[in-house]
Amino acid sequence: MTPLFAMVSSPRARLFACFLRLGAQQASPFQLHTGVGLAAKNHYEVLVLGGGSGGITMAARMKRRVQAENVAIIEPSERHFYQPIWTLVGAGAKQLSSSGRPTASVIPSGVEWIKARVVELNPDKNCVHTDNGKEISYKYLIIALGIQLDYEKIKGLPEGFAHPKIGSNYSVSTVEKTWKALQDFKEGNAIFTFPNTPIKCAGAPQKIMYLSEAYFRKTGKRSKANIIFNTSLGAIFGVKKYADALQEIIQERNLTVNYKQNLIEVRADKQEAVFENVDKPGETQVISYEMLHVTPPMSSPDVLKTSPVADAAGWVDVDKETLQHKKYPNVFGIGDCTNIPTSKTAAAVAAQSGILDRTISLIMKNETPTKKYDGYTSCPLVTGYNRVILAEFDYNSQPLETFPFDQSKERLSMYIMKADLMPFLYWNMMLRGYWGGPAFLRKLLHLGVR
Repeated sequence: MTPLFAMVSSPRARLFACFLRLGAQQASPFQLHTGVGLAAKNHYEVLVLGGGSGGITMAARMKRRVQAENVAIIEPSERHFYQPIWTLVGAGAKQLSSSGRPTASVIPSGVEWIKARVVELNPDKNCVHTDNGKEISYKYLIIALGIQLDYEKIKGLPEGFAHPKIGSNYSVSTVEKTWKALQDFKEGNAIFTFPNTPIKCAGAPQKIMYLSEAYFRKTGKRSKANIIFNTSLGAIFGVKKYADALQEIIQERNLTVNYKQNLIEVRADKQEAVFENVDKPGETQVISYEMLHVTPPMSSPDVLKTSPVADAAGWVDVDKETLQHKKYPNVFGIGDCTNIPTSKTAAAVAAQSGILDRTISLIMKNETPTKKYDGYTSCPLVTGYNRVILAEFDYNSQPLETFPFDQSKERLSMYIMKADLMPFLYWNMMLRGYWGGPAFLRKLLHLGVR
């Protein structure tokens, strides 16, 4: 498999990328942590549930900024992944191996890693239970359990991934199948889907469409490809400024977008996808495909759905400004598992972390939180192998941009930031508790901080 990055990057971009990768390799000092096998205690001042981006970041901040005495993370996975790069992996622009590292290597120094899975939360008794039969108590709890992929809610999946021509950038086990389907494409329909549920990185389902179209152009297959984006939503993007820019790209590149269409079945043996009209349940349409990219339905993790910390929809019920639980004052949430009304992205987690550590530190002193999260999130909309529209916005779906230029325009600089700078910041700054989003940069550029 030959990555396309080498085909489309300028020498300056390649040099910059090499510099960043070298920096990432050199900026990873050995970190001490205590494994569960060495743990002698079952009570922690701060207990973090989940070792994804939100969990690792908050554990680091609890040690570095809040100086909590003993902090532990409960996480079963042996590997930690930087998932935003999977868009480029699925398009052949990055290798999958670049997205993951051993979980042990990202556990913050001084934080204990409990290698187990949470099976029950009991906030009334300030404890949780794990799948190895242990009860672990806490003084403060941070819930960072992410979001659950529900491929099985689509008839024919996940078993359909055993067939060719179908992939999904949302799973480590299927992202490379997207690239294989893209390479094997001959002629026909290339279909990209968006489900009828909340999802993480809501821009990703269309990013792979733009990249696929660019790949077809570069390989002389564009005239043989009918590119279709079937989305359950009623608009291409939730922020008008960026939606208008994307509509221009859709028109210029002759892409077909069908709204209010939800994928309900995949007949992988026949290469057929079945869609239901969201506004007219029971009304379906069968479309044959030469390539199919599936964005799965998603939901809160099962352990949260029936937990006292969840709202009626199953998400952790927190105050959208402080991230403190609405019922349990010593419980907090961050990232995809919460019910805050903003897009579920790594950029949102970074911004939330910069608020949450201040919230917790003040509550530890019996003081009232003062810093408020404004809903900031970012979605680098990859529109080609060397172009990105950097969408940044707040709770009100209003642009909240960092740079002193029109970010609704496609730019090479923003692609380099997405492909190389952001992974560097993630591994070396955010997971170590040093990166809380670009608010400080906006201030430096005199753009104001809301």
